[in-house]
Amino acid sequence: QVQLVESGGGLVQPGGSLRLSCVASGFAFSLYTMAWYRQAPGKQRELVAWVTSGGTIDYKTSVKGRFTISRDNAKETTSLQMVSVNADDTAVYYCNARGAEAEYWGQGTQVTVSS
Repeated sequence: QVQLVESGGGLVQPGGSLRLSCVASGFAFSLYTMAWYRQAPGKQRELVAWVTSGGTIDYKTSVKGRFTISRDNAKETTSLQMVSVNADDTAVYYCNARGAEAEYWGQGTQVTVSS
């Protein structure tokens, strides 16, 4: 059974930091591109950051320099380190795995940036 389980969300003050984690199981993790998406209230889901199976990384422009994505194939986890967060980062964050023939989603974790 495929699972992507996110954790680490919560309430954080503007300028603060938060680390999201996603534990994967049930598929060939190392062969998949892992990504983080987010969806703010009333907005479409958007791609935030991704890391390919080969280690190529890229980010949505507005989070470059603030967010860092990583993956650990041995532990089948991917993480998103967020620093200098602001109100625009408030959203439900989703872990995503995309392979040649399948795509999987986690259930999401809420991140709220507020003082």
